[in-house]
Amino acid sequence: MRVGSFVLAAQFPGQGEGEALHRAVRSAEVAEEAGLDTVWLAEHHFVPYGTCPSAITLAALLLGRTRRIRVGTAVSVLPTVHPVALGEQAALLHHTSGGRFTLGVGRGGPWVDLEVFGAGLEAYEKGFPESLELLVRWLREASVAADGERFRFREVPVVPRPSEALTEAPGPEVVVACTSPASVRLAAERGLSMLLGMHVGDEEKAEMVALWRQHARACGRSPEEILGASHVSAGVCQIADRRVDAAETLMKAMPGWLKQGLEAHVTVDGRTRRMRDPLAYTELLCGLHPVGTPRLCVDRLAATSERTGISRFALLIEGSGDLAATEENVRRLGAEVLPQLV
Repeated sequence: MRVGSFVLAAQFPGQGEGEALHRAVRSAEVAEEAGLDTVWLAEHHFVPYGTCPSAITLAALLLGRTRRIRVGTAVSVLPTVHPVALGEQAALLHHTSGGRFTLGVGRGGPWVDLEVFGAGLEAYEKGFPESLELLVRWLREASVAADGERFRFREVPVVPRPSEALTEAPGPEVVVACTSPASVRLAAERGLSMLLGMHVGDEEKAEMVALWRQHARACGRSPEEILGASHVSAGVCQIADRRVDAAETLMKAMPGWLKQGLEAHVTVDGRTRRMRDPLAYTELLCGLHPVGTPRLCVDRLAATSERTGISRFALLIEGSGDLAATEENVRRLGAEVLPQLV
């Protein structure tokens, strides 16, 4: 089982953006010290929900500061960037880190980001498959040309070629954030592993894994490739000597962060978006994920893995909003939970 941290660089009420980013960087450094497998970095624009606007830039910093741990984006929002530009950056990090970088991509939301970066609503509503296809080709082929609806250019060489890196993999791993049957199909068709959100439980994740396998088989993916897919389950982790204390830590801090963070989202076309109730959402997360004693956390992760077939986890560890508490949480995860997981 491979357990990593999920870092949003969340700005809690009363905190500055620099404080949130410092906590994000420090928690990643502690994650390596604690023996975690991966640090997954979120990306958001114009909202305190997450203060990192470029997950791949922060990934570059952390890869330079660490030596062992993998670093992944969760996710780079594909509709707001050029796939070739993102592919070049991913290839660069793949080479210079010795293959420790994972590129997670997602569709994002219908936010004002699409207006600011000039992508337009169509890039979100219709353009994700084209962007993903171009990105994957860039990371797997020696030269690429495009003749699609959104991207058209003559054939150019891929420099640097990810497949020339001195690693076992032909290029950086690519995972796709999946929240719907359409995105599951899209990932399965290309043989790409999924990143499944922390807002859904084991039953729904198991259904999405089953759907991925079904579509992968239908697309001619080999049994070895299907069995070898390494999907990622996002969740929340808070460790304490009593479950009530772990839950109380999150119930005190997370609703305020969720309220100000979610309310700050602005849609590009003025559509009304129904936001989750912050208190109820925090309660849901506490119930779904490893929040409690080390033994409970071990049992919860093992149960999720057994029910879903997923063996990789990206766990939000900064739910307290406090740097010292976050560091302690990561250290306890490494010292008291990881050794008990098979």
